[in-house]
Amino acid sequence: MLFTLKYCLSDNPNVKLSSSSDNDDFSYEVITEKNWLLVKVTAKKDIDLWKAKIDKYLNINKNDLFLTNGYQSWTDTKERSLNEKEKNIARIPKLIVNKFKIDKYGDGYFYRYAKRRLHGYDLFYIKGKTPFFSFNNNYKLAYLIYEVDKRNKVLNLISDVRGLSIKAGESLVLFDLKVFDSYEKGIEEFQKKFNVEGKKIFGYTSWYNYYQDINEEIILRDLEALDGRFDLFQIDDGYETFVGDWLDVDPKKFPHGLEPIVKKIHDKGLKAGIWLAPFAAEEKSRLYREHPDWIKRDLHGKPVYCGGNWSGFFALDLDKKEVVDYIKTFLTKYIEYGFDFFKLDFLYSSAVTPVKGKTRAMLSEESYQLLRDCLRDKLILGCGAIPFSCYQKFEYLRVGPDVSLMFDDVWYMKYLHRERPSTKLTLQNTIYRSLFNHHLFLNDPDVFLLRKDNIKLTEEQKDALLTINALFGSVLMTSDDIGTYDEATKEHLGNKLALFKDAKDVGFDKEDDNIRIHYTLDDKKHELVYLTKKGVLNYEL
Repeated sequence: MLFTLKYCLSDNPNVKLSSSSDNDDFSYEVITEKNWLLVKVTAKKDIDLWKAKIDKYLNINKNDLFLTNGYQSWTDTKERSLNEKEKNIARIPKLIVNKFKIDKYGDGYFYRYAKRRLHGYDLFYIKGKTPFFSFNNNYKLAYLIYEVDKRNKVLNLISDVRGLSIKAGESLVLFDLKVFDSYEKGIEEFQKKFNVEGKKIFGYTSWYNYYQDINEEIILRDLEALDGRFDLFQIDDGYETFVGDWLDVDPKKFPHGLEPIVKKIHDKGLKAGIWLAPFAAEEKSRLYREHPDWIKRDLHGKPVYCGGNWSGFFALDLDKKEVVDYIKTFLTKYIEYGFDFFKLDFLYSSAVTPVKGKTRAMLSEESYQLLRDCLRDKLILGCGAIPFSCYQKFEYLRVGPDVSLMFDDVWYMKYLHRERPSTKLTLQNTIYRSLFNHHLFLNDPDVFLLRKDNIKLTEEQKDALLTINALFGSVLMTSDDIGTYDEATKEHLGNKLALFKDAKDVGFDKEDDNIRIHYTLDDKKHELVYLTKKGVLNYEL
Protein backbone atom coordinates (compact mmCIF):
# COMPACT_ATOMS: atom_id res chain seq x y z
CA MET A 1 0.00 0.00 0.00
CA LEU A 2 1.49 3.33 -1.09
CA PHE A 3 -0.04 6.71 -0.08
CA THR A 4 0.56 9.70 -2.37
CA LEU A 5 -0.60 13.28 -1.95
CA LYS A 6 -0.75 15.69 -4.87
CA TYR A 7 -0.93 19.33 -3.86
CA CYS A 8 0.54 22.79 -4.21
CA LEU A 9 1.69 25.36 -1.67
CA SER A 10 -0.95 28.04 -1.20
CA ASP A 11 1.56 30.79 -1.87
CA ASN A 12 2.78 29.10 -5.07
CA PRO A 13 -0.30 27.56 -6.75
CA ASN A 14 1.28 27.17 -10.18
CA VAL A 15 3.74 24.49 -9.05
CA LYS A 16 2.14 21.05 -8.58
CA LEU A 17 3.86 18.81 -6.04
CA SER A 18 3.60 15.12 -5.23
CA SER A 19 4.96 13.15 -2.31
CA SER A 20 4.58 9.68 -0.80
CA SER A 21 6.27 10.46 2.48
CA ASP A 22 6.39 13.04 5.26
CA ASN A 23 8.24 16.19 4.19
CA ASP A 24 8.56 19.88 5.04
CA ASP A 25 5.00 20.50 3.79
CA PHE A 26 2.94 17.80 5.50
CA SER A 27 2.94 14.59 7.51
CA TYR A 28 0.38 11.81 7.44
CA GLU A 29 -0.90 9.00 9.64
CA VAL A 30 -2.49 5.70 8.57
CA ILE A 31 -4.84 4.04 11.05
CA THR A 32 -6.00 0.50 10.39
CA GLU A 33 -8.30 -1.39 12.68
CA LYS A 34 -10.64 -4.27 12.03
CA ASN A 35 -12.75 -3.40 8.98
CA TRP A 36 -11.58 0.22 9.01
CA LEU A 37 -8.99 2.32 7.20
CA LEU A 38 -8.30 6.00 7.93
CA VAL A 39 -5.63 8.34 6.55
CA LYS A 40 -5.12 11.75 8.18
CA VAL A 41 -2.87 14.52 6.89
CA THR A 42 -1.40 17.34 8.98
CA ALA A 43 -0.13 20.43 7.17
CA LYS A 44 3.17 22.08 8.09
CA LYS A 45 2.57 24.87 5.57
CA ASP A 46 -0.59 26.23 3.95
CA ILE A 47 -1.36 23.75 1.13
CA ASP A 48 -4.04 23.33 -1.54
CA LEU A 49 -5.00 19.72 -2.22
CA TRP A 50 -5.41 18.13 -5.64
CA LYS A 51 -5.69 14.40 -5.09
CA ALA A 52 -4.93 11.77 -2.47
CA LYS A 53 -4.28 8.22 -3.63
CA ILE A 54 -3.51 4.82 -2.15
CA ASP A 55 -1.88 2.55 -4.71
CA LYS A 56 -1.94 -1.24 -4.57
CA TYR A 57 -4.36 -1.41 -1.68
CA LEU A 58 -5.52 -4.89 -2.65
CA ASN A 59 -4.39 -7.60 -5.08
CA ILE A 60 -7.18 -8.93 -7.30
CA ASN A 61 -7.78 -12.02 -9.42
CA LYS A 62 -8.24 -12.07 -13.17
CA ASN A 63 -11.60 -13.84 -12.86
CA ASP A 64 -13.13 -11.50 -10.26
CA LEU A 65 -16.25 -9.36 -10.82
CA PHE A 66 -16.23 -5.73 -9.68
CA LEU A 67 -19.17 -3.44 -8.95
CA THR A 68 -18.41 -0.13 -10.68
CA ASN A 69 -20.95 2.26 -9.17
CA GLY A 70 -21.30 5.26 -11.48
CA TYR A 71 -20.67 8.87 -10.52
CA GLN A 72 -24.26 10.12 -10.62
CA SER A 73 -27.83 8.86 -11.03
CA TRP A 74 -27.61 8.28 -14.77
CA THR A 75 -24.08 6.85 -14.99
CA ASP A 76 -24.07 3.20 -16.09
CA THR A 77 -23.45 0.84 -13.19
CA LYS A 78 -22.82 -2.90 -13.26
CA GLU A 79 -20.61 -5.78 -12.21
CA ARG A 80 -17.69 -5.80 -14.63
CA SER A 81 -14.89 -8.27 -15.35
CA LEU A 82 -11.32 -7.35 -16.28
CA ASN A 83 -12.00 -7.89 -19.98
CA GLU A 84 -14.71 -5.20 -20.04
CA LYS A 85 -14.20 -1.50 -20.77
CA GLU A 86 -15.79 1.72 -19.63
CA LYS A 87 -17.03 4.17 -22.22
CA ASN A 88 -14.46 6.96 -22.54
CA ILE A 89 -15.68 10.30 -23.91
CA ALA A 90 -12.05 11.23 -24.64
CA ARG A 91 -12.45 9.02 -27.72
CA ILE A 92 -15.28 11.19 -29.05
CA PRO A 93 -14.29 14.01 -31.42
CA LYS A 94 -13.77 17.26 -29.54
CA LEU A 95 -16.11 19.07 -31.92
CA ILE A 96 -19.02 16.90 -30.78
CA VAL A 97 -18.01 17.04 -27.10
CA ASN A 98 -17.83 20.85 -27.17
CA LYS A 99 -21.01 21.32 -29.20
CA PHE A 100 -23.22 19.17 -26.94
CA LYS A 101 -21.22 19.59 -23.70
CA ILE A 102 -21.32 15.85 -23.18
CA ASP A 103 -18.27 15.90 -20.92
CA LYS A 104 -20.28 17.66 -18.20
CA TYR A 105 -22.85 14.97 -17.42
CA GLY A 106 -20.46 12.57 -15.72
CA ASP A 107 -16.92 12.49 -14.38
CA GLY A 108 -15.02 12.59 -17.67
CA TYR A 109 -13.90 16.17 -17.12
CA PHE A 110 -12.08 15.39 -13.86
CA TYR A 111 -11.29 11.64 -13.90
CA ARG A 112 -8.81 10.35 -16.45
CA TYR A 113 -10.20 7.29 -18.20
CA ALA A 114 -7.90 4.58 -19.57
CA LYS A 115 -8.30 1.16 -21.19
CA ARG A 116 -6.43 -0.47 -18.35
CA ARG A 117 -8.71 0.89 -15.64
CA LEU A 118 -12.21 0.42 -14.25
CA HIS A 119 -13.58 2.63 -11.51
CA GLY A 120 -16.58 3.29 -9.28
CA TYR A 121 -17.69 5.63 -6.48
CA ASP A 122 -18.26 5.36 -2.72
CA LEU A 123 -19.35 1.71 -2.61
CA PHE A 124 -17.47 -1.17 -4.16
CA TYR A 125 -17.40 -4.94 -3.99
CA ILE A 126 -15.60 -7.88 -5.55
CA LYS A 127 -17.20 -11.26 -6.18
CA GLY A 128 -14.95 -14.17 -7.00
CA LYS A 129 -11.61 -15.38 -5.67
CA THR A 130 -10.92 -12.06 -3.90
CA PRO A 131 -14.15 -11.44 -1.95
CA PHE A 132 -14.27 -7.82 -0.81
CA PHE A 133 -16.77 -5.13 0.17
CA SER A 134 -16.12 -1.49 1.02
CA PHE A 135 -17.94 1.81 1.42
CA ASN A 136 -16.98 5.42 2.03
CA ASN A 137 -17.48 6.95 5.49
CA ASN A 138 -16.01 10.24 4.30
CA TYR A 139 -18.63 10.96 1.62
CA LYS A 140 -19.61 14.35 3.07
CA LEU A 141 -16.07 15.62 2.57
CA ALA A 142 -14.74 13.76 -0.47
CA TYR A 143 -15.97 11.16 -2.93
CA LEU A 144 -14.00 7.93 -2.87
CA ILE A 145 -13.00 6.40 -6.19
CA TYR A 146 -12.27 2.66 -6.24
CA GLU A 147 -9.94 2.13 -9.19
CA VAL A 148 -9.23 -1.30 -10.65
CA ASP A 149 -5.85 -1.45 -12.40
CA LYS A 150 -6.44 -4.22 -14.91
CA ARG A 151 -2.81 -4.44 -16.03
CA ASN A 152 -1.27 -4.84 -12.57
CA LYS A 153 -4.36 -6.54 -11.09
CA VAL A 154 -4.59 -4.30 -8.04
CA LEU A 155 -7.18 -2.04 -6.44
CA ASN A 156 -6.26 1.62 -5.92
CA LEU A 157 -8.14 4.19 -3.82
CA ILE A 158 -8.53 7.87 -4.77
CA SER A 159 -9.99 10.59 -2.56
CA ASP A 160 -11.49 13.45 -4.62
CA VAL A 161 -10.19 16.27 -2.40
CA ARG A 162 -9.60 18.88 -5.08
CA GLY A 163 -10.70 22.26 -3.80
CA LEU A 164 -9.65 21.72 -0.19
CA SER A 165 -7.04 23.85 1.53
CA ILE A 166 -5.29 23.13 4.83
CA LYS A 167 -3.65 25.76 7.00
CA ALA A 168 -0.33 25.04 8.69
CA GLY A 169 -0.98 23.06 11.86
CA GLU A 170 -4.40 21.81 10.76
CA SER A 171 -5.27 18.14 10.20
CA LEU A 172 -7.72 16.62 7.76
CA VAL A 173 -9.05 13.07 7.23
CA LEU A 174 -8.58 12.21 3.55
CA PHE A 175 -9.66 8.56 3.67
CA ASP A 176 -12.21 6.99 5.99
CA LEU A 177 -13.62 3.74 4.70
CA LYS A 178 -15.00 0.43 5.86
CA VAL A 179 -13.46 -2.73 4.40
CA PHE A 180 -14.60 -6.35 4.65
CA ASP A 181 -13.26 -9.64 3.34
CA SER A 182 -16.65 -10.86 2.16
CA TYR A 183 -19.70 -9.47 0.42
CA GLU A 184 -22.01 -10.85 3.12
CA LYS A 185 -20.22 -9.10 6.00
CA GLY A 186 -19.95 -5.85 4.07
CA ILE A 187 -23.54 -5.63 2.92
CA GLU A 188 -24.75 -6.38 6.44
CA GLU A 189 -22.65 -3.54 7.88
CA PHE A 190 -23.65 -1.14 5.09
CA GLN A 191 -27.33 -1.83 5.65
CA LYS A 192 -26.96 -1.30 9.39
CA LYS A 193 -25.22 2.05 8.96
CA PHE A 194 -27.50 3.39 6.22
CA ASN A 195 -31.19 2.77 6.72
CA VAL A 196 -34.23 4.85 5.72
CA GLU A 197 -37.95 4.43 6.12
CA GLY A 198 -40.40 5.26 3.38
CA LYS A 199 -43.39 4.15 1.34
CA LYS A 200 -43.45 2.77 -2.16
CA ILE A 201 -45.26 4.99 -4.63
CA PHE A 202 -47.20 4.18 -7.82
CA GLY A 203 -47.73 7.06 -10.19
CA TYR A 204 -47.81 8.87 -13.50
CA THR A 205 -45.36 11.32 -15.07
CA SER A 206 -45.96 13.18 -18.32
CA TRP A 207 -42.42 13.01 -19.73
CA TYR A 208 -42.00 9.74 -21.63
CA ASN A 209 -44.93 10.19 -23.97
CA TYR A 210 -45.06 13.92 -24.71
CA TYR A 211 -41.68 15.18 -23.45
CA GLN A 212 -41.93 19.01 -23.45
CA ASP A 213 -45.03 19.00 -25.67
CA ILE A 214 -47.55 19.05 -22.84
CA ASN A 215 -50.50 21.34 -22.24
CA GLU A 216 -53.48 21.65 -19.94
CA GLU A 217 -55.69 19.45 -22.15
CA ILE A 218 -53.21 16.55 -22.25
CA ILE A 219 -52.52 16.73 -18.54
CA LEU A 220 -56.19 16.75 -17.53
CA ARG A 221 -57.03 13.94 -19.99
CA ASP A 222 -54.33 11.65 -18.63
CA LEU A 223 -55.25 12.55 -15.06
CA GLU A 224 -58.87 11.59 -15.66
CA ALA A 225 -57.81 8.11 -16.86
CA LEU A 226 -56.04 7.17 -13.61
CA ASP A 227 -57.81 4.81 -11.22
CA GLY A 228 -57.71 4.36 -7.46
CA ARG A 229 -54.52 2.28 -7.49
CA PHE A 230 -52.41 5.36 -8.27
CA ASP A 231 -50.77 7.48 -5.58
CA LEU A 232 -49.17 10.27 -7.63
CA PHE A 233 -49.67 12.43 -10.71
CA GLN A 234 -46.53 14.34 -11.70
CA ILE A 235 -46.25 17.14 -14.26
CA ASP A 236 -42.84 16.96 -15.89
CA ASP A 237 -40.76 19.36 -18.00
CA GLY A 238 -42.61 21.57 -20.48
CA TYR A 239 -44.96 23.65 -18.35
CA GLU A 240 -42.39 26.45 -17.84
CA THR A 241 -41.42 28.96 -20.52
CA PHE A 242 -37.69 28.16 -20.25
CA VAL A 243 -35.61 26.10 -17.85
CA GLY A 244 -34.56 28.46 -15.08
CA ASP A 245 -37.64 30.69 -15.35
CA TRP A 246 -39.58 28.74 -12.74
CA LEU A 247 -41.96 31.56 -11.93
CA ASP A 248 -43.05 31.79 -15.60
CA VAL A 249 -45.66 29.12 -16.39
CA ASP A 250 -46.28 29.03 -20.15
CA PRO A 251 -49.60 30.90 -20.64
CA LYS A 252 -50.29 29.31 -24.03
CA LYS A 253 -49.94 25.74 -22.75
CA PHE A 254 -51.49 26.37 -19.33
CA PRO A 255 -53.82 29.36 -19.66
CA HIS A 256 -55.28 28.79 -16.18
CA GLY A 257 -51.94 28.16 -14.51
CA LEU A 258 -51.08 25.15 -12.38
CA GLU A 259 -53.18 25.69 -9.24
CA PRO A 260 -56.49 24.45 -10.76
CA ILE A 261 -54.71 21.31 -11.97
CA VAL A 262 -53.26 20.66 -8.53
CA LYS A 263 -56.79 20.91 -7.10
CA LYS A 264 -58.10 18.38 -9.62
CA ILE A 265 -55.21 16.03 -8.74
CA HIS A 266 -56.06 16.30 -5.06
CA ASP A 267 -59.77 15.82 -5.81
CA LYS A 268 -58.86 12.40 -7.21
CA GLY A 269 -57.08 11.56 -3.98
CA LEU A 270 -53.59 11.73 -5.53
CA LYS A 271 -50.41 13.51 -4.55
CA ALA A 272 -49.50 16.32 -6.95
CA GLY A 273 -45.95 16.20 -8.31
CA ILE A 274 -43.88 18.76 -10.21
CA TRP A 275 -40.54 18.59 -12.05
CA LEU A 276 -37.86 21.27 -11.66
CA ALA A 277 -34.14 21.63 -12.34
CA PRO A 278 -33.37 24.03 -9.48
CA PHE A 279 -29.66 24.56 -10.08
CA ALA A 280 -29.84 25.08 -13.86
CA ALA A 281 -30.76 27.83 -16.33
CA GLU A 282 -30.80 27.44 -20.09
CA GLU A 283 -29.22 29.89 -22.47
CA LYS A 284 -32.59 31.14 -23.79
CA SER A 285 -33.98 31.81 -20.33
CA ARG A 286 -34.99 35.21 -19.06
CA LEU A 287 -32.88 34.51 -15.99
CA TYR A 288 -29.74 34.24 -18.13
CA ARG A 289 -30.54 37.46 -19.99
CA GLU A 290 -31.45 39.51 -16.95
CA HIS A 291 -29.07 38.02 -14.37
CA PRO A 292 -25.91 36.80 -16.12
CA ASP A 293 -24.09 37.40 -12.82
CA TRP A 294 -26.16 34.57 -11.27
CA ILE A 295 -24.37 32.03 -13.48
CA LYS A 296 -21.36 30.22 -12.06
CA ARG A 297 -18.08 31.17 -13.76
CA ASP A 298 -14.91 29.16 -14.24
CA LEU A 299 -11.38 30.39 -13.50
CA HIS A 300 -11.34 32.19 -16.86
CA GLY A 301 -14.62 33.99 -16.16
CA LYS A 302 -16.65 31.91 -18.62
CA PRO A 303 -20.12 30.57 -17.76
CA VAL A 304 -20.05 26.96 -16.54
CA TYR A 305 -22.04 24.78 -18.92
CA CYS A 306 -23.57 21.59 -17.49
CA GLY A 307 -24.85 19.97 -20.68
CA GLY A 308 -26.48 20.44 -24.06
CA ASN A 309 -30.14 19.93 -23.13
CA TRP A 310 -32.65 22.55 -24.29
CA SER A 311 -30.63 25.51 -25.64
CA GLY A 312 -27.62 24.48 -23.57
CA PHE A 313 -27.69 25.15 -19.85
CA PHE A 314 -25.53 26.62 -17.13
CA ALA A 315 -25.00 26.07 -13.41
CA LEU A 316 -26.31 28.70 -11.04
CA ASP A 317 -23.81 30.23 -8.63
CA LEU A 318 -25.02 29.05 -5.23
CA ASP A 319 -22.43 31.19 -3.46
CA LYS A 320 -24.55 34.22 -4.34
CA LYS A 321 -27.25 35.15 -1.84
CA GLU A 322 -29.51 36.37 -4.66
CA VAL A 323 -29.43 32.93 -6.28
CA VAL A 324 -30.22 31.10 -3.04
CA ASP A 325 -33.05 33.58 -2.38
CA TYR A 326 -34.44 32.92 -5.87
CA ILE A 327 -34.39 29.15 -5.29
CA LYS A 328 -36.19 29.60 -1.97
CA THR A 329 -38.73 31.86 -3.67
CA PHE A 330 -39.75 29.55 -6.49
CA LEU A 331 -39.78 26.40 -4.33
CA THR A 332 -42.01 28.21 -1.84
CA LYS A 333 -44.29 29.24 -4.71
CA TYR A 334 -44.76 25.60 -5.79
CA ILE A 335 -45.54 24.65 -2.20
CA GLU A 336 -48.19 27.39 -2.25
CA TYR A 337 -49.58 25.94 -5.49
CA GLY A 338 -50.22 22.80 -3.44
CA PHE A 339 -47.58 20.39 -4.78
CA ASP A 340 -46.71 17.50 -2.49
CA PHE A 341 -43.95 15.77 -4.48
CA PHE A 342 -40.93 17.39 -6.11
CA LYS A 343 -38.84 15.70 -8.78
CA LEU A 344 -35.61 17.73 -8.75
CA ASP A 345 -33.41 17.06 -11.75
CA PHE A 346 -29.89 17.73 -13.09
CA LEU A 347 -28.63 18.06 -9.52
CA TYR A 348 -25.05 17.14 -10.44
CA SER A 349 -24.78 20.68 -11.83
CA SER A 350 -24.21 22.14 -8.35
CA ALA A 351 -20.83 20.36 -8.18
CA VAL A 352 -19.52 20.57 -11.75
CA THR A 353 -16.78 23.01 -10.74
CA PRO A 354 -15.11 22.78 -7.31
CA VAL A 355 -14.48 26.10 -5.63
CA LYS A 356 -11.74 27.26 -3.30
CA GLY A 357 -12.21 25.50 0.02
CA LYS A 358 -14.92 23.05 -1.12
CA THR A 359 -14.78 19.67 -2.83
CA ARG A 360 -17.43 18.33 -5.20
CA ALA A 361 -18.81 16.28 -2.31
CA MET A 362 -19.09 19.33 -0.06
CA LEU A 363 -20.87 21.31 -2.77
CA SER A 364 -23.37 18.49 -3.29
CA GLU A 365 -23.97 18.13 0.44
CA GLU A 366 -24.68 21.84 0.87
CA SER A 367 -26.85 22.23 -2.20
CA TYR A 368 -28.96 19.12 -1.54
CA GLN A 369 -29.44 20.21 2.06
CA LEU A 370 -30.65 23.59 0.78
CA LEU A 371 -33.39 21.78 -1.15
CA ARG A 372 -34.35 19.72 1.87
CA ASP A 373 -34.55 22.82 4.07
CA CYS A 374 -36.65 24.69 1.51
CA LEU A 375 -39.14 21.88 0.94
CA ARG A 376 -39.41 20.84 4.58
CA ASP A 377 -41.87 17.91 4.81
CA LYS A 378 -42.54 17.58 1.06
CA LEU A 379 -41.44 14.41 -0.74
CA ILE A 380 -38.34 14.77 -2.92
CA LEU A 381 -37.28 12.56 -5.80
CA GLY A 382 -33.70 13.39 -6.74
CA CYS A 383 -32.47 12.83 -10.28
CA GLY A 384 -29.11 13.35 -11.94
CA ALA A 385 -27.65 13.43 -8.43
CA ILE A 386 -24.63 11.88 -6.67
CA PRO A 387 -26.09 8.96 -4.66
CA PHE A 388 -24.29 9.13 -1.31
CA SER A 389 -24.92 12.88 -1.04
CA CYS A 390 -28.67 12.18 -1.18
CA TYR A 391 -28.73 10.16 2.04
CA GLN A 392 -31.08 11.71 4.62
CA LYS A 393 -31.98 14.51 2.20
CA PHE A 394 -34.23 12.90 -0.42
CA GLU A 395 -36.84 10.21 0.07
CA TYR A 396 -36.35 8.84 -3.46
CA LEU A 397 -33.56 8.81 -6.04
CA ARG A 398 -33.43 7.86 -9.68
CA VAL A 399 -30.82 5.11 -9.97
CA GLY A 400 -30.36 4.92 -13.74
CA PRO A 401 -30.49 6.96 -16.95
CA ASP A 402 -33.71 7.88 -18.74
CA VAL A 403 -35.71 5.10 -20.35
CA SER A 404 -35.60 5.32 -24.15
CA LEU A 405 -38.50 4.46 -26.44
CA MET A 406 -36.40 1.74 -28.07
CA PHE A 407 -34.25 -0.76 -26.17
CA ASP A 408 -30.89 0.94 -26.66
CA ASP A 409 -31.78 4.13 -28.54
CA VAL A 410 -30.51 5.07 -32.00
CA TRP A 411 -27.11 3.68 -33.00
CA TYR A 412 -25.02 6.85 -32.62
CA MET A 413 -26.18 7.35 -29.02
CA LYS A 414 -24.21 4.24 -28.05
CA TYR A 415 -21.00 6.17 -28.66
CA LEU A 416 -21.88 9.08 -26.39
CA HIS A 417 -21.51 9.57 -22.65
CA ARG A 418 -22.23 7.02 -19.92
CA GLU A 419 -25.28 9.00 -18.82
CA ARG A 420 -27.17 8.79 -22.13
CA PRO A 421 -30.86 7.73 -22.23
CA SER A 422 -31.10 3.96 -22.66
CA THR A 423 -33.62 1.36 -21.53
CA LYS A 424 -30.85 -1.23 -21.71
CA LEU A 425 -28.63 0.72 -19.32
CA THR A 426 -31.35 1.78 -16.91
CA LEU A 427 -32.52 -1.82 -16.44
CA GLN A 428 -28.93 -2.77 -15.69
CA ASN A 429 -28.68 0.03 -13.09
CA THR A 430 -32.02 -0.90 -11.54
CA ILE A 431 -30.68 -4.34 -10.71
CA TYR A 432 -27.13 -3.52 -9.68
CA ARG A 433 -28.06 -0.51 -7.56
CA SER A 434 -30.82 -2.39 -5.77
CA LEU A 435 -28.58 -2.64 -2.69
CA PHE A 436 -29.20 1.10 -2.12
CA ASN A 437 -32.98 0.61 -1.90
CA HIS A 438 -34.32 1.40 1.62
CA HIS A 439 -30.79 2.18 2.76
CA LEU A 440 -29.49 5.37 1.13
CA PHE A 441 -33.00 6.19 -0.16
CA LEU A 442 -35.88 4.47 -1.95
CA ASN A 443 -34.94 3.58 -5.52
CA ASP A 444 -36.67 5.06 -8.56
CA PRO A 445 -35.89 2.84 -11.58
CA ASP A 446 -37.74 5.19 -13.99
CA VAL A 447 -40.89 4.41 -15.95
CA PHE A 448 -42.52 1.36 -17.45
CA LEU A 449 -44.36 1.71 -20.78
CA LEU A 450 -47.13 -0.63 -21.98
CA ARG A 451 -48.81 1.52 -24.64
CA LYS A 452 -49.05 0.41 -28.26
CA ASP A 453 -48.22 3.70 -29.99
CA ASN A 454 -45.24 6.08 -29.88
CA ILE A 455 -42.87 3.31 -28.75
CA LYS A 456 -40.43 0.86 -30.36
CA LEU A 457 -39.94 -1.57 -27.49
CA THR A 458 -41.23 -5.08 -28.22
CA GLU A 459 -43.96 -6.59 -26.06
CA GLU A 460 -41.33 -8.81 -24.40
CA GLN A 461 -39.09 -5.84 -23.66
CA LYS A 462 -42.00 -3.87 -22.21
CA ASP A 463 -42.78 -6.83 -19.97
CA ALA A 464 -39.15 -7.04 -18.78
CA LEU A 465 -39.08 -3.29 -18.05
CA LEU A 466 -42.25 -3.47 -15.96
CA THR A 467 -41.29 -6.69 -14.16
CA ILE A 468 -37.78 -5.59 -13.20
CA ASN A 469 -38.97 -2.14 -12.10
CA ALA A 470 -41.70 -3.75 -9.98
CA LEU A 471 -39.29 -6.19 -8.33
CA PHE A 472 -36.32 -3.91 -7.66
CA GLY A 473 -37.83 -0.43 -7.31
CA SER A 474 -39.78 1.52 -4.71
CA VAL A 475 -41.19 3.94 -7.28
CA LEU A 476 -43.32 2.57 -10.12
CA MET A 477 -44.24 5.18 -12.72
CA THR A 478 -45.59 5.33 -16.24
CA SER A 479 -46.15 8.03 -18.86
CA ASP A 480 -48.89 6.14 -20.68
CA ASP A 481 -52.42 7.41 -21.12
CA ILE A 482 -53.96 4.59 -19.09
CA GLY A 483 -57.28 5.25 -20.80
CA THR A 484 -55.93 3.66 -24.01
CA TYR A 485 -55.16 0.29 -22.34
CA ASP A 486 -57.16 -2.74 -23.53
CA GLU A 487 -58.36 -5.35 -21.04
CA ALA A 488 -55.33 -7.60 -21.50
CA THR A 489 -52.95 -4.73 -20.77
CA LYS A 490 -54.93 -3.73 -17.68
CA GLU A 491 -54.77 -7.30 -16.40
CA HIS A 492 -51.04 -7.51 -17.12
CA LEU A 493 -50.41 -4.33 -15.14
CA GLY A 494 -52.50 -5.64 -12.27
CA ASN A 495 -50.43 -8.82 -12.08
CA LYS A 496 -47.19 -6.87 -11.96
CA LEU A 497 -48.53 -4.53 -9.28
CA ALA A 498 -48.72 -7.60 -7.05
CA LEU A 499 -44.96 -8.01 -7.52
CA PHE A 500 -44.38 -4.35 -6.71
CA LYS A 501 -46.42 -4.49 -3.51
CA ASP A 502 -45.76 -7.99 -2.17
CA ALA A 503 -42.60 -9.59 -3.63
CA LYS A 504 -39.95 -10.30 -0.98
CA ASP A 505 -36.36 -11.54 -0.77
CA VAL A 506 -35.60 -10.11 -4.20
CA GLY A 507 -32.03 -10.79 -5.34
CA PHE A 508 -29.87 -11.58 -8.33
CA ASP A 509 -26.69 -13.25 -9.58
CA LYS A 510 -24.75 -12.40 -12.73
CA GLU A 511 -24.31 -15.30 -15.14
CA ASP A 512 -22.07 -14.28 -18.05
CA ASP A 513 -24.16 -11.75 -20.02
CA ASN A 514 -27.38 -12.65 -18.23
CA ILE A 515 -28.78 -12.04 -14.74
CA ARG A 516 -30.64 -14.66 -12.70
CA ILE A 517 -33.35 -13.05 -10.57
CA HIS A 518 -35.04 -14.69 -7.59
CA TYR A 519 -37.86 -13.57 -5.32
CA THR A 520 -40.66 -14.83 -3.08
CA LEU A 521 -44.36 -14.14 -3.68
CA ASP A 522 -47.21 -15.65 -1.66
CA ASP A 523 -44.68 -17.84 0.16
CA LYS A 524 -43.54 -19.37 -3.13
CA LYS A 525 -40.02 -18.97 -4.50
CA HIS A 526 -39.63 -17.86 -8.11
CA GLU A 527 -36.72 -17.53 -10.53
CA LEU A 528 -36.31 -15.98 -13.95
CA VAL A 529 -33.40 -14.95 -16.14
CA TYR A 530 -32.96 -11.51 -17.65
CA LEU A 531 -31.23 -11.67 -21.04
CA THR A 532 -29.36 -8.36 -20.96
CA LYS A 533 -28.48 -8.16 -24.65
CA LYS A 534 -32.05 -8.71 -25.80
CA GLY A 535 -33.83 -6.99 -22.94
CA VAL A 536 -36.24 -9.87 -22.34
CA LEU A 537 -37.02 -12.33 -19.56
CA ASN A 538 -36.79 -16.10 -19.77
CA TYR A 539 -39.59 -17.53 -17.65
CA GLU A 540 -38.98 -21.17 -18.67
CA LEU A 541 -36.64 -22.44 -15.96
